Amino acid sequence: MTSRERIAKAISFQEADRVPIDLGGLKASGISVETYCRMTRQLGLASTPRVADTPGMTAVVEEPVRARFRLDVMPVDITMIAGLMSPENEWVPRRLFSGTEVLFLPGTRMREEPDGSWVLLDEAGAPGSFRMPKDGYYFDDVSFNRREPINPAKFHPLDDIPDNLLRQVEEYSRCLYRDTEYALLGWGGGVCFLGLSVITDPRSNVTMGMPDQWMMMLLTEKETCHEMMGRSVEASIKCLSLLHQAVGNRCFAWGIASDDSGTQRGEFIKPSLWAEMMKPHYRQLCDWVHTHTPWKTFLHSCGSVYHLIPHFIEAGVDILNPVQTSAANMDPVRLKKEFGGKIVFWGGGCDTQSVLGGATPEQVREHVRERLRIFAPGGGYVFNQVHNIQRNVPVENVFAMLDAAREFGVYLKA
Repeated sequence: MTSRERIAKAISFQEADRVPIDLGGLKASGISVETYCRMTRQLGLASTPRVADTPGMTAVVEEPVRARFRLDVMPVDITMIAGLMSPENEWVPRRLFSGTEVLFLPGTRMREEPDGSWVLLDEAGAPGSFRMPKDGYYFDDVSFNRREPINPAKFHPLDDIPDNLLRQVEEYSRCLYRDTEYALLGWGGGVCFLGLSVITDPRSNVTMGMPDQWMMMLLTEKETCHEMMGRSVEASIKCLSLLHQAVGNRCFAWGIASDDSGTQRGEFIKPSLWAEMMKPHYRQLCDWVHTHTPWKTFLHSCGSVYHLIPHFIEAGVDILNPVQTSAANMDPVRLKKEFGGKIVFWGGGCDTQSVLGGATPEQVREHVRERLRIFAPGGGYVFNQVHNIQRNVPVENVFAMLDAAREFGVYLKA
């Protein structure tokens, strides 16, 4: 069975030959470039690791790694495609704080500050809002919650994709679809209604980088919030329409939103408020995707979102990631029992907070076995750890996790 066939069965709530495995299918399902470097050296690969997502400092997963661990998904992320199609000599070399040599996406510019931190620069060479402290793991966006009011008139969500980028998306997806058997997951042009995401294009973040003010507006200026989210969805539909023309049915799903809606202890806002304010706009966007494309709708939403999942389902969300099982109310047994067969779980396969970084390889292996015992039956599941693998994770644990996913994810047919 090919990866494409395997994913198609999983997202249709059918059991394939085994549970599909993802590593790096989107920016929030990947691996730290430094951990990846140690991993590839152990596999005997000598290539310089490339950074797929500069703020998150995650790696481009290479074909030898995909083949070794029998991964099933490749990303079609419009923010990465131009770089991935560029020759290696156009990538930007840099030595990280640890001494690891990596390559950043072409055009990446940064400078070191007097305190040893790094700041990303824009095309004109001016410092932007993404900064990495000395010896840090990734770049933080320090622009959140500025001391200025949200001005709805200045909200201009991304509503167009340049023709040259659309041609690259078309060519890149066509080559992957023709030359590989991987399932292709699309990303770009989605929405963000709570503002707690660095995956969504900042122009389309409806909170305009001020989620604290936005949450108050959800209670005090409801008509304005609806108007802004409505414009956001209209802009997203314009982008997705263009991307569908470029990609067609080569992608099985598209990321309609990166919208972290939970904390470690509960949802950011009352589920009833989410249903009142966000749900109608999610439904409009999901309805458009289901009516005009063959894609499934993919939502990335971190944290404790248990009480929101019924609303996600009713709004038309097909796939939920990262399934943060370490957060409150996100017990895997409960999730599978209540929502299995209604929404595809993409993640939750290994707890990155308390297991992957600190357990032994054997403990990781048993942990993965138990997660697959819970999530795998009946399909509707794609294995992935909870969010990205961090820089301090022992590479032996990464091997144990992925090997266990392949071994214990096999469906035994009668």
